[in-house]
Amino acid sequence: MSGVHDRVQAVLRGEVRAAARLMRDLDDALPSAREALAALHSHTGKATILGITGNPGSGKSTLTDQLIAHYRGEGKQVGVVAIDPTSPFTGGAILGDRVRMQRHATDEGVFIRSLATRGNLGGLSRSTMDVVRVMDAMGKDLVIIETVGVGQDEIEVTRAAHTSIVVVVPGLGDDIQAIKAGIMEIADLFVVNKADRPGADRSVQEIRHMLDLFRPSTLRGPAASTEVAAPRGVAQSALGGWEVPILPTVALQGEGVAAVAEAVEAHGAWMRERGYWEARVRERARFELMEALQDVLVRRALQSLGGDRGRLDALVARVATREIDPYTLAEEVARGGLGS
Repeated sequence: MSGVHDRVQAVLRGEVRAAARLMRDLDDALPSAREALAALHSHTGKATILGITGNPGSGKSTLTDQLIAHYRGEGKQVGVVAIDPTSPFTGGAILGDRVRMQRHATDEGVFIRSLATRGNLGGLSRSTMDVVRVMDAMGKDLVIIETVGVGQDEIEVTRAAHTSIVVVVPGLGDDIQAIKAGIMEIADLFVVNKADRPGADRSVQEIRHMLDLFRPSTLRGPAASTEVAAPRGVAQSALGGWEVPILPTVALQGEGVAAVAEAVEAHGAWMRERGYWEARVRERARFELMEALQDVLVRRALQSLGGDRGRLDALVARVATREIDPYTLAEEVARGGLGS
């Protein structure tokens, strides 16, 4: 236990090597790392979590890099969780975001951690929230989650973040139309990056039109109780006056980045004033609990197979030959019947 205690204290002191080692062990699901994370839990909840998503090539990493510089200029400690896609064949990932943020590599006030999606279609790997909690416990004022960029599937970032930014670029054509309701319902603010390109004004107008199109006519009341979820996206305007801003930037030049940071601050203040901040905290806690339950139950089911790869392959063969459907077999394994 003393080893876990020492590890926890090192993270609380903000020691980068201890935090990086813990994050690696959490990604590998080591039991000792879970113990340390449990001990850190009561020291979390102070950081603002910012989610950044959008299409590949929209400049999410460049915007993140500029936001880091902006917040560091304000003296804030910043953590970044950069999600990269996993190869479906090798299981590896090109963790390239740290390359694009190299100018912050020697800044002790910045911690950048790249994670692979591990096949998670929502854009967040299993250990993403674990890493966010470690950064929070380290004393980071702001933690930025930059997702992989696979389009409308990336709504999971909203379950982790207090404020979600959707980044688009001019010239997407029909892709703007493909954004549709899913993204409209999660974006707390839009960034039209590379706004020096032709068609930037048109992109702003198209997004504004779509916001109007998806604006709900009737909505539930404000989050006065724990049973009511905080509104997201365009729904926020009807429930309390947050009009989702559409902000042009040229992130490569740093243009418009300060306005994005101001909008993030304004959104946080609005949520606190309306009582939605705590509602989002509860939603994130629910998401974390469900993810933990799923992880624990899957691990227990696999343990019931005794680590026998041959036994697992035999069960797979039963499904493949249509002897039994996967849901029925999964229920049997979960009950300890081992599918026999």
